[in-house]
Parts: sequence; structure tokens; C-alpha cells
Amino acid sequence: MVVKVVEDREAVITELCALIESSANSSIASKGSFNVGVSGGSLVTFLVSGLPKIHSDFSKWKIFFCDERLVPVDDPESTFGVYKTKLVDTGAVNLSADQFVTVKQGVSALEAAKAYENQIKDLVPANPLLPQFDLLLLGMGPDGHTCSLFPGHELLNETSAWVAPITDSPKPPPSRITLTFPVINNAKACVFAVSGKEKAEMIQRIHVLKENLPAARVQPTAGEVYWIVDKEAGALLN
Repeated sequence: MVVKVVEDREAVITELCALIESSANSSIASKGSFNVGVSGGSLVTFLVSGLPKIHSDFSKWKIFFCDERLVPVDDPESTFGVYKTKLVDTGAVNLSADQFVTVKQGVSALEAAKAYENQIKDLVPANPLLPQFDLLLLGMGPDGHTCSLFPGHELLNETSAWVAPITDSPKPPPSRITLTFPVINNAKACVFAVSGKEKAEMIQRIHVLKENLPAARVQPTAGEVYWIVDKEAGALLN
């Protein structure tokens, strides 16, 4: 685990995007493509600000969702919808909408999860038996959740499904799909980028008090997990 405390929000974005650039270019050089999973929340604003400044062959990128809310794309809660509006449609980065691997619309959470798992099987190489993403960009909620894996939820113990449905999310909307820990922890690298004093207590609970919160369970078996936090978020680390 690498924990890096930087000056402020802008420095978090700079460090995050330097890591993304390095991972993307290394993956493209070695196998001709870059498979990255993204999350919603503050990560969207970080990427909207930072991605236009990095140098990479964006045409080689394939973008997946670490989790997604099962709502129409034009719903403000749609993670893909936010990326489409703020990143693709603006032309800030040379990415097209079809480079995003989107979730099947108008079906049950179970069917959407199975369909997304099949897309991952087709597009992400396995190593050895599980898909291995080049990079997962994760978020951390105020309760310590990551993806749509919430404290105390039965999905924390899911070991067989790569993508799981959830219909009782404690955070609305209730119906979602999410990557599970076996897939998350098979990634080459996972990154949390955290900014703001409101995150300081949760950062302390994970890194100092060592509480077994969902975000703390991101521990890639053959890769690295990076925590990039600003001074406000990391204020209680010492």
C-alpha cells in the first residue's frame, strides 16, 4: 500500500493523473490497450480537470464502471451519463462514448450484472482465472464504502460473481451493479484519490485505526493500492 499526502486538491489531481498516464502508456506499450475502471462522485471532477493534461493514445482506452446505478443515461444519477456530459460531449479529451462499456438498460439488476460480467469476459484478459484490469479508479464514501460495496452488506462476502447486482443499496438509487472484491483485488493497481477535511475521519479509521471497512479491503493480491490524499483529508493520519 502506498499512501501519499499532497498539498491540496489540485495536487491530488496532478498525482492521480500522473499515475493514470503512467499506467495507460505502460499498458498500451505492452499489449496495445488500456482497460480502466472508473467510479462516480468526486472522481469525475478530478478526471474532467486532469485528463486533458495527460499524454496518452486515448484511442487505445477502454473504460469500464466499477459500479453503476441502474437508471437511464439521462438521469443525473447515471455515472456514464455524467462522464458523457462532462468529458465526452465537451470534447475536452479525445474519447468517444463507445469506448465506455455501458450497462444494459431496462432490465433487472441481476440481468444487468450478468450482461456486464459477460462484456468483461469478452474484453478484459484473465490472469489467471479472473479478469485483470490495468487500473481501477475507486471512490470512498462517507461510510467507508467503495464501488457499491457497503459496510455490513452481504456482497462484501461475494466470491463467485465478478459483477453483482444490488437492489437494496443504503444510498439511493437502490438498484445498482458492482464489481466484487475478487475482481477488484485482481487488478494491477487500484487508486483512491481523496480530498477535503470531511474525509479526514474516515481516512483515520481506515489507515490508523485499521477498521475493516469496505475501502480498507481493497488489497490487490498481485498489484498495488495507492491512496492519494490532500493535507485536509490526511490531517488525522499522524
